[in-house]
Amino acid sequence: MIKGISHQIIEVTDTNNKYYERALLVLRPEYASISSEVLEKEAKKMLKSMDTVSSAKPKSVLISRILCCCLYCAIGALSTVIFYTLI
Repeated sequence: MIKGISHQIIEVTDTNNKYYERALLVLRPEYASISSEVLEKEAKKMLKSMDTVSSAKPKSVLISRILCCCLYCAIGALSTVIFYTLI
C-alpha cells in the first residue's frame, strides 16, 4: 500500500486480465483504517467483475464484419448485372 499526502492508493499487480498489467485504486478516506488484506481482497473482486473494453474486440469479429460487407456488395453487383441483362 502506498500512502500519499491525502490519499491511500492500493496497487494490484495481479489483475488476471489480458489487457491490464496492474491497477491503481484510490481508497476513500473513511475506509483507511480497514486492514490491507480486506482491501486487497475487495480490490481483486472489483477487478474481476470488470468487463472487457468494448472497443477492444477480437480480430475474428472484425474479419467477419468485413466478409459480411463484401458478401453484400457481391450480391448487389450480381443483382445489378442480372437486372441489366434482362432489360
